[in-house]
Amino acid sequence: MLSKYSNQINEIKEEEIQEAADEIIKGNLVLFPTETVYGIGANALDANAVKKIFEAKGRAQDNPLIVHVSDIKMVEEIVEEITDLERKLIENFWPGPLTIIFKRKSNEIIPNVVTANLDTVGIRMPSNLIAKKLIEKSGVPIAAPSANVSGKPSGTNVDDIIEELDGKVEYILDGGSTDIGLESTVIKVDEENINILRPGKITKEQLETVANQVKVDKNVLGQVKKDEVVSSPGMKYKHYAPNTKCVMVYSKNADKMIEKINEITEQNENVLVLAKGEHIDRYISKHKWNMGSSLDEVAQNIFTFLRRADKENVDLIIIEGVGNEGLGLAITNRLIRASAYNYIVIWLQIVLKMNKISRKFHTNIKYKKRIDIVWKKDGLLH
Repeated sequence: MLSKYSNQINEIKEEEIQEAADEIIKGNLVLFPTETVYGIGANALDANAVKKIFEAKGRAQDNPLIVHVSDIKMVEEIVEEITDLERKLIENFWPGPLTIIFKRKSNEIIPNVVTANLDTVGIRMPSNLIAKKLIEKSGVPIAAPSANVSGKPSGTNVDDIIEELDGKVEYILDGGSTDIGLESTVIKVDEENINILRPGKITKEQLETVANQVKVDKNVLGQVKKDEVVSSPGMKYKHYAPNTKCVMVYSKNADKMIEKINEITEQNENVLVLAKGEHIDRYISKHKWNMGSSLDEVAQNIFTFLRRADKENVDLIIIEGVGNEGLGLAITNRLIRASAYNYIVIWLQIVLKMNKISRKFHTNIKYKKRIDIVWKKDGLLH
């Protein structure tokens, strides 16, 4: 191993966390766990240190980073103001997996490289004890995106990401598998309303308990069009994708979903099916993995499964969808991006298909509001 390594799984080793904090202060990178996923951290006040994150990940420079803090004082030093609703969100959901986008101070205490030259900055306070101690011992806010090469599934344990990141960071703090398995919910407050830019463990339903209105940005489940102005630059980029081709299939009618997945399996060779435990025995594929019985278990497992699927030498990964309710919205957001927008939703027990010549939808049912998703060979049409 090229990077310094500390096993913190069964015991918090304060001295070794201090060693990692010293590397942050020196301007180096540290791989560390949070309750969501692992992060690659640098001193958020040091532009040169932060640039190393982009180099290690191969990350686009216009994709801003989330700043991690250990107390409110750190927030107050870098934001213009904290509104009443933002304070209410902090009281209810911090420390925890919620990132709030604030108006940043104009004094550039946070370098432009962190915010991609935007006048806003995303901040969260992690609840993971190792992360909290690392920030406290460093004495500075830590900028940290997910620990992975950009475009690949996020790292939820060190074993899955050590090959691609060993030697690119100075220190690795191994805290075992993360609790949640998905990145934080990202929101932006507009007066008394909330806009969800990235769904996560903190759900729309939970946010509705503290705000008048909570909206989900259209690009959370939609594909960004060329030259489209987006609410968050990260929406433009490929995320969470394994090397193996994926397709997600979903229907509220489990029988129809299973039927469609088995149909696709018959049409392809060497298929791996990722499914919930209650359905796993109904699939005909020789290769099938149990993602878990609950949405929490699916969230914890999905990135690890996508990474390990690449090592199985299969030709296609078919993933059961989980719907958009509660935590399901966050899981679906990750899955449609992992599948490069190749996915099928069976709506009212009808599979909609696209005529490649006319590029029109064919169905004998009139739909009131929406047709969720259409499978096509190279992507998604709404």
